[in-house]
Amino acid sequence: MKKCGKYTVIDLFAGCGGLSLGLYQAGWQGIFAVEKNSCAFATLKYNLIDKCQHFDWPEWLPKKPHDIVSLNEKYVDELRDLRGRVDLVAGGPPCQGFSMAGLRMEDDERNKLVFSYIRFIEMVRPKLILFENVKGFTYAFNKVKNPRAVPYSKIVIEQLYGLGYDLNPMVIDFSEFGIPQRRKRFILVGVLDGKDGAAKDFMRRLKANFPSFVRENGLNEHPTVEDAISDLLRSNGETDTPDRKGFKSGLYGRPETAYQRYLRKDMPQGDTVPDSHSFAYHTEAKTRCFEALLKEYPFRGKRIDGDNRKAWGIRQRGVTVLDPKSVAPTITGLPDDYLHYCEPRIMTVRECARIQSFPDWYEFKSKYTTGGTLRKKEVPRYSQVGNAIPPLFAYQAGRVLKEMCDE
Repeated sequence: MKKCGKYTVIDLFAGCGGLSLGLYQAGWQGIFAVEKNSCAFATLKYNLIDKCQHFDWPEWLPKKPHDIVSLNEKYVDELRDLRGRVDLVAGGPPCQGFSMAGLRMEDDERNKLVFSYIRFIEMVRPKLILFENVKGFTYAFNKVKNPRAVPYSKIVIEQLYGLGYDLNPMVIDFSEFGIPQRRKRFILVGVLDGKDGAAKDFMRRLKANFPSFVRENGLNEHPTVEDAISDLLRSNGETDTPDRKGFKSGLYGRPETAYQRYLRKDMPQGDTVPDSHSFAYHTEAKTRCFEALLKEYPFRGKRIDGDNRKAWGIRQRGVTVLDPKSVAPTITGLPDDYLHYCEPRIMTVRECARIQSFPDWYEFKSKYTTGGTLRKKEVPRYSQVGNAIPPLFAYQAGRVLKEMCDE
């Protein structure tokens, strides 16, 4: 239902707000967002609740982190009362248990959150669904040991179909839609009481609209890593990091590409220090290792792991030297995964955010990194960025979903 000419959306498992940001840019009106982690919610709240006032937050729901399991139990009447008033429910459960880049654990408790998602949809019955997860969501666990095992994607599709949704499952590579990153994700679009094939119109419209979208926003269709971050070099100069004692942050260089100008366009005049552009501390040995890789390693954009690490003195689990003339691999929540394409250092949070298509005015909150047992509780800035849906893709998806909503 449109409210004041807007289209209404609830964002589940919202993280730091990448999906909500893109939908906000596309003209959607948020009702509320559900995010359990206080670190990620702090970033979402600062930017989209307080600064942009994207959400018309209901009085019955406190503006704080929420666990969807307890939300479903505590607010049954309020959620059912939203029926007929919600155009879209967007977002997908945490992906770590399904990710091919991680440990891929069948017994990860977070995997069960897909059933809480389905329960939420059953109560609210939005007109449209936009569900997102990693590509591994489409693969069954232990298929060799259990030939009857089915992927979680099939379970979700069957249950949503039983609720009356016409569905279109697909795997999308975001690099095909103006994101300088090779990031493949499972996307499921659903239309309540839609005629057979109604949901399939999403991909057709998305592809058809892409050329005009980039023209309208002065963008190129296929930006590279260099296009995204060449104005953020350490050689531009540095200063004390405002919110990280003992560390240095880089300064802005002159914007050199359409992509950089687009993501910097709403920054206040005179700002010289990008948010979250704080450089990690490297030992002399690691810096020498990075210098050697930049000078001598023959392959860019390919992960160095296994026994190959030893010859280069790499002690971490692996590293990829970024290729400035190509797109980046999937940005993760682990900062040590990628070596900058021309400076002997890992990427900053802001550089990762650029590759994820976050605008520079979007500020990240909480600590920069974490480790050990705290990884189970904290979602620092690097992880917030790595877990997000690229806002530039969400923006395009939001425009298409508005067209579908009208019909």
